[in-house]
Amino acid sequence: MNGLRAWTSTISYAVRAVCFVHIVHTHIYEFTETRGESMLPTLAATNDYVHAIKKHKDGKGCQIGDCIVAVKPSDPDHRVCKRITGMPGDIILVDPSMRSNVYGTEPTVRSIEELDGSVEDYDENFDSFIKVPKGHVWVTGDNLSHSLDSRTYNALPMGLIRGKIVAANDFNEKFWGGSKGNFWAFRKIENTYIDEE
Repeated sequence: MNGLRAWTSTISYAVRAVCFVHIVHTHIYEFTETRGESMLPTLAATNDYVHAIKKHKDGKGCQIGDCIVAVKPSDPDHRVCKRITGMPGDIILVDPSMRSNVYGTEPTVRSIEELDGSVEDYDENFDSFIKVPKGHVWVTGDNLSHSLDSRTYNALPMGLIRGKIVAANDFNEKFWGGSKGNFWAFRKIENTYIDEE
């Protein structure tokens, strides 16, 4: 009888612990690995783990320049880490990496009519703008040339945002005193938005 009581008590504590971890992970805090080059140099391509605060779930309190964790719209089984570069109502250049002035020349704005309707000669992202719809944000990676983001899957519904990234640990570094300092290169992830107006 005592063995059964000890066994049920152990199961009860295990179930409570799992429920507690699930509640924290879903509603309070998430510590998750990032992979890929889309957020270089802010986040490493491998073995970088981010600290995400869940009070910003569904975009609550998020603003332009914040880094977020979100469900990938084209694949609900995957998460993405991106930076918000447009809020609802903002007018966004669809793909700033394609602007010709990136290479030192002024962009040429041409319409499809000027190209005699020849769509194959016209890159619709080159100089096109979009208004971010209500309830959505525009997200991009910090490394535009290696990022699948809103330029690919359009504006991100705020309901897919799972949290705001506030810090990260780079497990490529030594436990203490690596090239980035601190333990496992712990660092805050700052909002880099600069209002030029």
